[in-house]
Amino acid sequence: MIATVSACLAIAIVSCNIASKPENQTGKKHVVESRVIHPAWAENAVIYEVNVRQYTVEGTFKAFSSHLPRLKVLGVDILWLMPVNPIGEINRKGSLGSYYAVKDYRKVNPEFGTIADLTDLVKQAHALNMHVIIDWVGNHSAWDNPLYVEHPDWYKKDTLGKTISPSNWTDVIKLDYDKPELFSYMINSLEFWVNETGIDGFRCDVAGAVPCNFWDSARIALDKIKPVFMLAEDESTNCLVEKAFDMNYAWGLLHIMNDIGKGKQNADSLKKYFEKQDSLYNPNEYRMNFLTNHDENTWSGTEFERLGNAVDALAVLTFTAPGMPLIYNGQEAGMHKRLLFFDKDTIPWSENKWAPFYKKLVELRKENSIFWSGNAGGSFKTIDIQNNKNIFAFTRENEKEKAIVLLNLSDKPVDFKLDNKELKGSFTNYFTSKNCAPGSDFKLPAYDYLVLLEKK
Repeated sequence: MIATVSACLAIAIVSCNIASKPENQTGKKHVVESRVIHPAWAENAVIYEVNVRQYTVEGTFKAFSSHLPRLKVLGVDILWLMPVNPIGEINRKGSLGSYYAVKDYRKVNPEFGTIADLTDLVKQAHALNMHVIIDWVGNHSAWDNPLYVEHPDWYKKDTLGKTISPSNWTDVIKLDYDKPELFSYMINSLEFWVNETGIDGFRCDVAGAVPCNFWDSARIALDKIKPVFMLAEDESTNCLVEKAFDMNYAWGLLHIMNDIGKGKQNADSLKKYFEKQDSLYNPNEYRMNFLTNHDENTWSGTEFERLGNAVDALAVLTFTAPGMPLIYNGQEAGMHKRLLFFDKDTIPWSENKWAPFYKKLVELRKENSIFWSGNAGGSFKTIDIQNNKNIFAFTRENEKEKAIVLLNLSDKPVDFKLDNKELKGSFTNYFTSKNCAPGSDFKLPAYDYLVLLEKK
């Protein structure tokens, strides 16, 4: 399940084959300067995605609520609920349909319970000092959404005047934000959920397909009610992250990790990725790091299918690299199955053997501010280990703390040296609590990892 964590072996003879890279190696200016004010509670947060339908046998808000104490112990801060709205019946896929075919923007899916049940769930989460965001589908609606009957002009049409289904999503039709009335209706609908249920923000589906000026206006309106947290399903460096969204997806990182799991890429690919990110994103823009989510699990495979024996080491990466880590429901149970998307398929909770591992990673993040998100976190610098493309190494540092993270991303053990003036000090192996002095020889078994911490 979890790789054996090696202790480092101190040796007197060292070599100078490591050099730290500057934070911005490209020298390019960041494309967008973020003006988003993040809620203070998000700085060190861990986000957790909830598939209400599949979470319990009952598939209801009330049944899910019983898991809140367990998730609090795990260390979860932000609960992201997949869409809570009623699901369209026209052109429905499967027996229960897609969460993302919204039949009514201001009602709750009766399969999950009532709006009072959702409000009670939010209150229970708040009592445990957790926050709740809900999935919002602004780009398209179900065919039988009342808006299509009452306001057919609010929908995009092709050159023949026919309504458009984006991509191959035949159960939905695309909305047209050139219509000012739709613009206002949607902002009022977002306000409705914050006012009526007390939620703390939104994860916005296909956010890049909706105009930035809509999201900018929505953020202003929502922040007048309470400080909200906004997550964009998008990876663009465009206006979305300038004024509206706290965080977007680190899809590029996920794709590289998938290739590492297949042996197609290595540590060099990660170095190039983070060098590029440093030139594209403002340091205070949060990126969501994840091994899996509802889309990946269903359509691409479980993390074990995609990443193989690299799961542990790459999980460590998602918690220690710049950004905010996501845990998808069932990930802490080591779920080895793809959940059905359009039909009932309950998560197997018989084993939670991975929970201690993820709890340890959550504690690592919370107890060491260098791993927090955005400007609240420490600097990030990659370390070159000469003639070795299998070890990904980097430091996180601020005025109080320093960490060295070492990941073996290969299926073979690797011997290497770590020696640099910047890295000298008294460090502790986080996973074993043993002291470790850099300037040492290291031996990492296949897909193993080390996190070394120094308190200044």
